[in-house]
Order: sequence, then structure tokens, then C-alpha cells
Amino acid sequence: MTHQGLRSAGWLLGLPGLGLIWVGATLYAAPDIAARIAAAGETVAQATEAGSPEPWLRVSVRGRDLVAEGEAPGPAARAAALARLEALPEPRRIVPEIGLIETAAPFAWSATRTAPDRIAFSGSRPAEIGRAALRTRLAAEIPDETAIDDAAHAARGAPPDFPAAAAYAVARLRNLAAGGTATVTDLSIAFSGAALDLAAYDALRTALTDPPPGYTIGRIDIVPARADDFTMSVSRNPGGGLVLDGFVVSESARAEIGRLAGEISDGTAVTDRMRTARGLAKDVDPDALAKFLIRLVGLMQGGGARFDGARVSVAGDAVDSQAVGEIEAVMRDARPAGVGAGSVALAVKPLSPYRVAIRREADGVSLSGHLPDAEARDRLLAVVRPRFFRERIIDRTRIADGAPPDLAAALTAAVPVLASLSSGEVAVADRTLILSGTSLYREAAARVAATLPAAMPAGWTASVAVVPKNPAPTRDPETCRSAATALVGGTGLRFAPGSGALSPIFYPVLDRLAELAKTCPSLRIAVAGHGDPAKTAPPDAKVADAAQTQGIASAAPKPEAGKAALAKPEPTKSGETKPAAKAVPAKDAKGSKDTKTSNDAKSSKDAKAAKDTKPAKDTKAGKETAEAPEPDLPRLRAGAVVEYLLQAGAGLDQVVVADKLSERPGIAFAVLP
Repeated sequence: MTHQGLRSAGWLLGLPGLGLIWVGATLYAAPDIAARIAAAGETVAQATEAGSPEPWLRVSVRGRDLVAEGEAPGPAARAAALARLEALPEPRRIVPEIGLIETAAPFAWSATRTAPDRIAFSGSRPAEIGRAALRTRLAAEIPDETAIDDAAHAARGAPPDFPAAAAYAVARLRNLAAGGTATVTDLSIAFSGAALDLAAYDALRTALTDPPPGYTIGRIDIVPARADDFTMSVSRNPGGGLVLDGFVVSESARAEIGRLAGEISDGTAVTDRMRTARGLAKDVDPDALAKFLIRLVGLMQGGGARFDGARVSVAGDAVDSQAVGEIEAVMRDARPAGVGAGSVALAVKPLSPYRVAIRREADGVSLSGHLPDAEARDRLLAVVRPRFFRERIIDRTRIADGAPPDLAAALTAAVPVLASLSSGEVAVADRTLILSGTSLYREAAARVAATLPAAMPAGWTASVAVVPKNPAPTRDPETCRSAATALVGGTGLRFAPGSGALSPIFYPVLDRLAELAKTCPSLRIAVAGHGDPAKTAPPDAKVADAAQTQGIASAAPKPEAGKAALAKPEPTKSGETKPAAKAVPAKDAKGSKDTKTSNDAKSSKDAKAAKDTKPAKDTKAGKETAEAPEPDLPRLRAGAVVEYLLQAGAGLDQVVVADKLSERPGIAFAVLP
């Protein structure tokens, strides 16, 4: 080998040593360089805190490059920060990844469980709340061992009280498996993912009913946990209540089985103990399974049906002997696909309570429940059909022993009353009958409540809950008192002298007062009548005054049926006024022609006797014996007012007669406390 060749080979021998020197320099010197670059960049970042809740600039080292991130309040702030970073001597170059704070619409922020011990934030966070400050607010809802990856950027437009909504959303993540997400979008909070277990799903359902104030729950897309032993059962308690137990595959399935249970509950309570879970075989339709169980229990008065191990079993008391065969037929012929037949253990007991129902609705009349035999069914239909001859009759009654005595008589008494209602139901449970419904008229509703209980057979009780279709509006008691006081406070109603008949001037006031009483059940009014003023005319004017009094009384309208009216005073030949005769009932005043002739003859005879008869002397007292006293005219007139108010719609307990309420002349009213 030549000398020149040896020199070339020597250079090659020195390359490994040079490489070792370079590697050593890189391993020992590079970390120091990176630390110096990071420290210099952090100094610039801390200076961006002025005017912000915390420094908005974030720096990181990538080799000898300095990466700048964050959201600057404006272009000038971003340019100033980049200029300061460019002036640093250590970084090889500056990588600018700085954005600007903008308004986010919609404002959306998400928290995602990326692993059992890691949560990632994304989307927008309020610019007025620093990144560190927000994490501090959320710390109470995040386990200490959980790591946070915060990629959310600052933005304007956050909804009010955003930290409370974010804390609520993060707290729900503890019930979700990896991949679960909670998102706050403006004033709505949505969730998606899979529940950790059954208890976590139940806790999540409970929490979602109580969102933060001002916020609503948005879309919920939560997959329930899996149940290895998927069961479903429907049972009926001896008292009639239904119990739903086991599992359902979704909340919509829960709502459907609850609706079906309500249809066979006969108004009793439905207790839902079901939990939402996966685990039902794919070849089984959950809705078909629920309907199948409900159908079976509908034929039972106690016990229930249970799906377990892909089979349905039935045990308990059938509603009647007919139902035993029906249940067996349903189990044999109507099972859903994928469901096997389990055991059937049925007994028949006397019905308790024994129920019958007749319901009138817009589309017809339906009969349901039980009757003792076919003859009783025919008798009931014979009563129902003539009274509902225009309506469709649907008979769903069944035959069963144990009917209470006089059942047919009680139903026969109730059917005509039901026919008088626009809609309603007669429900019998043993010896108790309940009539409920709607009447076209308020008066009819009140009459039913009084007549039906009296028509029941011995040993039976009846209650009525019939309301008018258009009930009178009601007012609060204080408003009623004020309105009544204003209405009667300035009235000047007076009867004509010697008369107990209402004059036309009474009617507008009394009608308005009766209408007010109908809308104010608590209103109580006292009525006091008035007498006639004392006569002060001179002796030679008595005849004219009596004639005028007679004319006024004759012009007054006649009282209605059932009211009392006073006879008109008649002048005698001597010029003195004869005392008023005893009040005559209105129905007598409207009697036959013969009665009127008899009364006229009697009046003429009494007038003649008054002319010839002188006052008798009391030999012991030495005084003249007075004639028969006048009727109690004030109470008579108050009674006429009260009777008119009652006939116009006021309640029996709302108006009373009082002796004296005021010194002012005329009819007096008082609103009682």
C-alpha cells in the first residue's frame, strides 16, 4: 500500500471516534439547550398574563424549535408575543400556532372519558375563565388519579354559569365507560356512551332529572349495561295493584309496558321496579314479550307471569273458571317467537272484590266485569239497550260466582241515571256503587247526587261524582265579598206599601247577586225586610191615601209559585182603612173562577161586618180590644227576596233571613264573614 493510501485509511479509522464525540455532545448538551429554550419561552409566556385571567401563551420545545400555542386577545397581542419569541437567542426557529379569541356560536364544550383514568376536554371554553381556573372549578368532580388532556380553546359567547354546567357534565362521566362523552352546547347538556354497570345506569337516570338551573337535558344516547340473567315479570297483588319487575331493554320499552299495565290495572296502582339492561336474546321481540305477559296477567286476579331462562311460567289465581282454559290456550298458541312454555299453576277463587262496570263514551256503551249467570247478563242488557238504542253496545262481561245480593237491582237503578249523562261510568265493587261522569247541566248534576243513593237496595252504598260539562267559574273568597258588597251596598229596593210581591226594579239586582253566588260557593248573604212607613195624612185625606195604596199594590207583579203575597187594604164606608188580610199563597190566587167568586163574596161580607161592628169593651181592663195583629211584613218581604235568590241559583246555605240589618229604609243586605 502506498503512503497516500495509508493516509486515506487513517481518516476512516478516526470516524468512529468522531461519532462517539458527537453522540456524547448531543446526549449531554441537548437537554441543557432544551431547558434553556423552554425557560426563555416561559418567561415570554408569563408576560402575557397582563389583561387576561392567566397567561394565554403556551410554549413547548420540539428539538431546538420553540412551539407557540394559545389564543391571543387580538392581532396586536399575538404579533408582540411572536416578536419577543423571535428575539430569543437559543431557539433555532419559532413555530407559530397562536390563534385569536373569537365568538363561538354555538358555544360547545365536551368532556370525553378516553380511558378509565384519563379525560380529554375539547371545543370552546369561556375566554373570561382561564384554563387552569376552569380545571380548578372542575377538580371536585374528577378523581385525583385522573389525567386531563385539555385541548379546548378560549372563545367568547359562553352561556351563563358555564362552570356549573361543565361540573355537572364531568360528574356524569363517572357512570360511563371509556368512550363516554358529555357535551355542553349553549344551554343544553347531552350525553352518549355506555353505562359502566346497572347501578351506574340507574344513577345516571336519576341525575338527568335534575340539571343545573337554566339548563336542559338534550339528546341522551346511553347504552345500558348487560344483564347476564335477563328476566321480566308482571304480577298482580291480591288488592289489585300491579308490580313490574325484572329488566327492560330501553326507556321506550319501559313506557310501553307501563301503558299496557295501566289498561288492566282497573285503576289500581302500577309499581315499576324494572331496570334497563341489555341481555335479551336477539330473536325475542321485547314489545311482543311485554304484551304476552300483560295478556296473561289480565286473566288473573292474583299471581303473575314471569319470563326467565327464555321461558314464560304462570302461577296464581285465575279471574274465573273460564279464564283457566283461556290462559292455557294463550300459552299454547300465542307465545312470541323465541319464547318457550314454562309451568302453568292456576287456581280459581271467589272474586274479591266482585266488580262490574258500565261505561258510556262517545263511541258507545261498554259493559265489563262479572255477572253471576247468563240470565243476569240478559236482564242487564234488557235495561241498557232501550236507553242507549242509538249507541253501540259492547258486552265484555264474564260469568263468575260470588256476586253480591241485589246486584241486578242496583245496576237497574243506576243505568237510567247514566243515560242522563253526556258521559260517565257506573263502577260496582261488592256492595259499593260509584257513578262518575259529566252532565250537560249543573242542576242535573246536583239532582243525581241526591236521588241515586236513595234508590239503592238495602245494604248498598252509592257515591256520585258527576260534574257539569261547563261548570260555573269560581272566584277567590275576598274578591267575592268585595263584589257582593259593591253590588248591594247602594241598593234602594223597597216593596210597595202593603205588598209582599217583588217589583220589576228588584230583578236586575237579585239576578246579578244570584249569579255571583253561583260563582262564589263561600259567599254568605243575610237579607232583612222592611215595614211600611207610618201614615201621617190628615183625617180628610185618609180615603185618598188608601186608594193610592190600593192602586200601587194592584200594580205590583204577582209573586211566583210558592211565594206569599199580601191582600190589598180596602177602604170602608166610614173612610177608615181596613187592616190587610192574611197572606194568600200565589197558587191560590191563580185558582179557579169559583174560588175567586167565593173570595170576593167573603170580602164583601167582611166589609159589611166591619161597618156594623164596634170595638168591644174589656170589662176588666176598661180598654178596647184591638183587632188581629198585622202579619210580620218585614220577614215576609225578606223571605220573598231569599226565595227568588234560591230559585235563581243561589245555594240553600248562601242566603238567610235576618230580623234587622240597617236603619236605612228598604231591603237591607249584609255579606256575612
